[in-house]
Amino acid sequence: MTDLKPWKTLNSTVVLDRRPWMRVFSEDVQLPDGRVVQGYLRLETPDYAVIVPVDRENRVGLIRSYKRGVDAVDVQPPAGLIEPGEDPLLAAQRELLEETGCRAEHWLPLGAYILGGNFCGGHAHIFLATGCLQVAEPDSGDLEEQEVLWWPVERVRQRWRRGDFRQLGSVAALGLALAHLEDGHA
Repeated sequence: MTDLKPWKTLNSTVVLDRRPWMRVFSEDVQLPDGRVVQGYLRLETPDYAVIVPVDRENRVGLIRSYKRGVDAVDVQPPAGLIEPGEDPLLAAQRELLEETGCRAEHWLPLGAYILGGNFCGGHAHIFLATGCLQVAEPDSGDLEEQEVLWWPVERVRQRWRRGDFRQLGSVAALGLALAHLEDGHA
């Protein structure tokens, strides 16, 4: 196996600063062979939690809402930004309660992933939450209107296989959760 080396950042300039939502950097980087690439873009966005909630009837909780990125009404698992200094699990528990009104008996972290390997972005901290029980009315406080849907696991699996989910974070979270549920590791 070849010993691959990281790129070296020679300088970094902020070209767009819209904190807390995003920052865009233009960077000059030196490749391992000595070549210099000027103006390579890197994106910083906040970390966020994605939760795949499963209730006691083996149904998956999903949120139906308008999403600006796909410019359409879409269905996705509950998700939300992790506040600076906030533990990802606590953020996931907060988001689940806000968006669905539920608490979960069991939490399984499924990993933290960068969705853009070349440009970065925030980490998606993915969790499977089982034994969900509604304890309050949903109150997300988000900009968009939302509807909570509870679909049987098999329906989610079929729609996932058909490619009905349009956001990569949703596809990854649901795929990881479905694999754990299928393997009986939930």
